[in-house]
Amino acid sequence: MSGIIVPQANPGAGYRAHQREIDAAISRVLDSGWYILGQEGRAFEAEFAAWLGAGTAVGCGNGTDAIALALRGLGIGAGCTVVTVSHTAVATVAAIESTGATPLLIDIEPDHYTMDPAELARVLVEPPSGLPPIRAVVPVHLYGQVADVEVIGTLCRRHGIALIEDCAQAHGAKRNGRMAGTFGDAASFSFYPTKNLGALGDGGAVVARDPALAARIAALRQYGWTRHYISDAVGVNSRLDELQAAILRVKLRHLDAANARRRAIAGEYDAVLGSRAPRQRRGSEHVYHLYVVRVPDRDRTQARLRENGIGSGVHYPVPVHLQPAYAGRVMLGPARCVETERAAAEILSLPLYPELTDEQVARVCAAIGWLAG
Repeated sequence: MSGIIVPQANPGAGYRAHQREIDAAISRVLDSGWYILGQEGRAFEAEFAAWLGAGTAVGCGNGTDAIALALRGLGIGAGCTVVTVSHTAVATVAAIESTGATPLLIDIEPDHYTMDPAELARVLVEPPSGLPPIRAVVPVHLYGQVADVEVIGTLCRRHGIALIEDCAQAHGAKRNGRMAGTFGDAASFSFYPTKNLGALGDGGAVVARDPALAARIAALRQYGWTRHYISDAVGVNSRLDELQAAILRVKLRHLDAANARRRAIAGEYDAVLGSRAPRQRRGSEHVYHLYVVRVPDRDRTQARLRENGIGSGVHYPVPVHLQPAYAGRVMLGPARCVETERAAAEILSLPLYPELTDEQVARVCAAIGWLAG
């Protein structure tokens, strides 16, 4: 069988699941005649912050800009080092470099694919030579699971540096009952179409604990304006448009149910895979943006799944520090990203999105049973 019957991701299904509501929201915006930074954007920011239960939300153009705006709002740029991981979308590191700051990439915990707090502790006490002072840490809540953010936050406070959570894959994930995005000084979110909370185009948001920081970020996203056409700071153009905000308002109303469906599907896969199922951090509530397994022969596994009509993906096949644009010039921590490189050679993402039917889930379960052995 050569055709893919169950794709790894299907953002169109998310639109069709709520098509009537989304079409009505789009029509409302089109009829309004106001398409940038209007009432839809303000309403979404308020609703998203209320759903998180903390902070002030500021919409922006995409998740990459959200990280950069959070850093700029905190005064972090040239002459500063920002610690993050290499096992992430390249966007995380690209955002840091866009501010003029220097990234320092450290390793992951192999069971959870998130920042290793032990190595973070080492580099905060004894940073690699030749780097500017470390001023911020950006842990990535990867695949739908929160990093060990409480320990990371304690380390940041101890050393007087900022904590910015990268929540692009963790809308609704929790750590000891607390939402991802509410632990740090600021948090970045992406609303790329495949995310748990996905727009029908690009979009992002920054959530800040301090209202004054949120106000600075809101100015920076539009040329540094605090008064119309007057730039009080050097800003950028990164605005969440009204169409995407209206769509996100619809999808936010369904997000808790969608995340519950993701967890239910993951549970079906877990039951089949046994010890090969992804590890969940104790005290965490996973939202399974991606369902990632490790397989020793990935190409053969993908081919076998494809023969059964099952799509798969690799997130991410090449760590940032090994990509041509970064290899040989980004600084690594003392662990040299060994676990990151090992994971990158073995990870495989199985189909997982809320619109999967029971029949499709059963088809995937039948196709992956051999992996458990």
